[in-house]
Amino acid sequence: MLPAPNHSHSHAYNSKNTLNELYGSSNANITNIKPCDPKKHTTSPVVVGQSVIAIKYKDGVMMASDTMASYGNMARYKNLQRIKDFGGTLVGGSGDYSDFQEVSRILDELITENFNLDDGSTVTTKEIYSYLSRVMYQRRNKMDPFYNQFVVAGFENGKSFLGLTDLHGTTFEENTIATGFGSYLAIPLLRNAYREDLEEDEARKVIEDSMRVLFYRDCRAFNKINIAKVTAEGTVISEPYELETFWLHGETQTVVEPFN
Repeated sequence: MLPAPNHSHSHAYNSKNTLNELYGSSNANITNIKPCDPKKHTTSPVVVGQSVIAIKYKDGVMMASDTMASYGNMARYKNLQRIKDFGGTLVGGSGDYSDFQEVSRILDELITENFNLDDGSTVTTKEIYSYLSRVMYQRRNKMDPFYNQFVVAGFENGKSFLGLTDLHGTTFEENTIATGFGSYLAIPLLRNAYREDLEEDEARKVIEDSMRVLFYRDCRAFNKINIAKVTAEGTVISEPYELETFWLHGETQTVVEPFN
């Protein structure tokens, strides 16, 4: 059993051996890690978030994701936000959630460093998009990729921006974008609804309908979602809410008695 923490050592937090002093050294027989073992990289995601979808409309871009993160086939975490605002740019991520958290930390550092320069300039959406794609490509070249697909949205100089980058560093811009199963199930709905003069309420309706279809058809999707938008006025990320669903189709059917 590890010794109880000794709080009298709290002054030694800068010491290299602080954790060992407080909690005892790790047991290699338990961790099964030897000093001579090679460094190992993640080869597959563990806690995974599903689809992120987005569509341009007349006044900006609207994006949505559910709040589920699955641990294998287990619906483990049901209240996680996978869309974040970085200085007026929306970034939504699907794939490994811990990688999403690490990329969020990297982008937060980028925004903070730029703010601390205090030179009057800001990081634009396209700059964040380009920077993120280079981060993904660099990690791919190290054979240690971030297992994510990221949707980036912004509004600058009177124009909407919507792009995607993935674990290979691949990038493209489009009027409608979806990741995960959404690239199969939601893209047809989004493309069918898109037009340049699409109103905000119409965009919200097609986003909700698409997320509802994903909940019906994707076993790792969830009906609790966040919807975000970015316009000339800035960014808004909604509180999570549940979509209305209907599962009683079989009960409404007329039963036909067999012919005798």
